[in-house]
Amino acid sequence: MVAVLAFAGIVVALMQTLVIPIVPELPRLLDASASNTAWAVTATLLAAAVATPVVGRLGDMYGKRRMLLVSIVLLIAGSVVAALSDSVIPMIAGRALQGLAAGVIPLGISIMRDVLPAERLAGSTALMSASLGVGGALGLPSAAFIADNFDWHILFWTSAALGAVALALVLVLVPESKVRTGGRFDFIGSFGMATGLVSLLLAISKGGDWGWTSATTLGLLAFAVVVLLVWGWYELRTAQPLVDLRTTARRQVLFTNLASVAFGFSMFAMSLVLPQVLQLPEATGYGLGKSMLMVGLVLAPQGLVMMAMSAVSASITKAKGPKTTLMLGAVIVAAGYSLSLVMMSEIWHIILIACVIGAGVGFAYGAMPALIMGAVPPSETAAANSLNTLMRSIGTSVASAIAGVILAQMTTDFGGFPLPSENGFKVVMAIGAGAAVLAFFVASFIPRQGTTAQEAPATEGPANTAEVAEVKV
Repeated sequence: MVAVLAFAGIVVALMQTLVIPIVPELPRLLDASASNTAWAVTATLLAAAVATPVVGRLGDMYGKRRMLLVSIVLLIAGSVVAALSDSVIPMIAGRALQGLAAGVIPLGISIMRDVLPAERLAGSTALMSASLGVGGALGLPSAAFIADNFDWHILFWTSAALGAVALALVLVLVPESKVRTGGRFDFIGSFGMATGLVSLLLAISKGGDWGWTSATTLGLLAFAVVVLLVWGWYELRTAQPLVDLRTTARRQVLFTNLASVAFGFSMFAMSLVLPQVLQLPEATGYGLGKSMLMVGLVLAPQGLVMMAMSAVSASITKAKGPKTTLMLGAVIVAAGYSLSLVMMSEIWHIILIACVIGAGVGFAYGAMPALIMGAVPPSETAAANSLNTLMRSIGTSVASAIAGVILAQMTTDFGGFPLPSENGFKVVMAIGAGAAVLAFFVASFIPRQGTTAQEAPATEGPANTAEVAEVKV
């Protein structure tokens, strides 16, 4: 079961990186402008942000395996739509459907909590969390190889085929969790959260194109703030909220989520810089002049290191607690970024930097679910894990925006074309190190002995006797 759930997580991560090698070619392939084809990436981000908390809540209410299957079906459907597309609108629609599958990893972790014995949980959830990095690491070289040697539509047919395999394996080998809350779904809360998140992430992801001081960008940011404040006010006053903000405000959950934002930022800073350094011409004096396929191969070991570290992360968590594991991960990530400031001129330098950062991220991503699940009742596991995943996504979006601004401002002239300068790359990596240090500082506020799910106060657990009976089962 653990292997199947981890495989499903890898498939979702593969989907997210699948389009990267063909992004520069999409305007020609789809006969559209670059600004329009950029929505093939943005649509996935926005759909994932909306779907993750909603699917998590539905999983707690009606069955986590059921929502896992729905998510995988959406992934397959989106892959088929994109595979059949030759214009920009179907491509964007397909990528949005693929983004709706982003809840697979938090749902998988939540199923593990409900089904596995306690002694197996730490290692299994760490492995499931690492599947995000493994899928990304394997997806980039695989997608580059397919794009270079076959028709680009094969990328999406491959995604559909892998999704079908994952669907079949889940149907056969993954049991349904007995822990369900039932109740009424918060449609108003889900609409408010979706509106606020889409406005926020749209402003962050497109602000560089529209201008950070433009009326559209500033208007969306202001609108997002207002909507999310009203949404929070509503969620605190509804009987069955989409997100239980009182649980989210618990010290252990709150500071874990804040650390997740910093880690999401830190991880993505590397993903923005290292591929560009590898691909820029050697004549720049700091580029390495490698192909996209070589970029994927150089960065692939990072994902394997993340998976290898999942077992080490689980061992440290069992011995010292997840807080220690998270803080250790932050130190390792900061060390990896610090290396990049003095050595980024050889292939082996890049591999070393990526692997060190990957090891730290593997530690941290393995600890986060343990911290979250140690502070929420079983009836809220999927919603809480999904919100934690969303926090990481917000961190990556902010990293993309800030790095984009820095690299656009710090350029060097190369044959009449502005390219990001070496100092620009180093500034982004230094900020990545700072984000890891911030994550360490935030994690230090997490209680060392948090309230476990079994110790949670009754008033914050199931709301009625039927729920209590289901949780006991």
